Amino acid sequence: MTINSLTRTFALATALLVSACGGTRGELAADSQPPVPDAGATPEYTLGPGDVVSVNVWKNEDLNVEVPVRPDGFISVPLIGDVRAGGRTPSVIVADAEQKLTRFIRTPKVSIIVTELNSGEFKNRVRVVGGVAEPKSVAHREGMTVIDLVLEAGGLTDFANPDRAQLIRTVNGQTDSWPIYLDAILVGGVVDTNYALYPGDVVTVPERRF
Repeated sequence: MTINSLTRTFALATALLVSACGGTRGELAADSQPPVPDAGATPEYTLGPGDVVSVNVWKNEDLNVEVPVRPDGFISVPLIGDVRAGGRTPSVIVADAEQKLTRFIRTPKVSIIVTELNSGEFKNRVRVVGGVAEPKSVAHREGMTVIDLVLEAGGLTDFANPDRAQLIRTVNGQTDSWPIYLDAILVGGVVDTNYALYPGDVVTVPERRF
């Protein structure tokens, strides 16, 4: 094979490789984007001490109460006394309260509304770890993106490896990761991997190995 033939073969192989990878660095094909969680899949709050809940029992207004989660993790509900709330979601607390109320009410219907979130244990958060100035967990906001979270963490450190960052997301019980090309976003303006964030997302930014 001649040198020219080798050159053309190498060029063709390189073109095919770039095409298979979805184009220039930082660009992703539509089917390579992370899936969006179903609206109903957003993690339910897990309560902790200091949170406040409104407990309502259908057709039994005298049992309705708004109470804080005590330091021992319990709430006090009329008629049935203490119900564990710390480390539990509202739906689990409802099931427990209804079961205890069956001793007094034939078919109790309980609803619980979280009126104050003070414990910091709720799951409606996103997190960034690794090569950022201040790794942190923050409350998710509608429309929040990867760059919003990185900037809120004080930006990248001098040791960060921006094009090896990843988004970790759990959808329907399946956890997976997707590449984030932070350098392409910040320097090249290629925003394909500036993903919209959803509760429970984690952004990891590894540091360079010297």
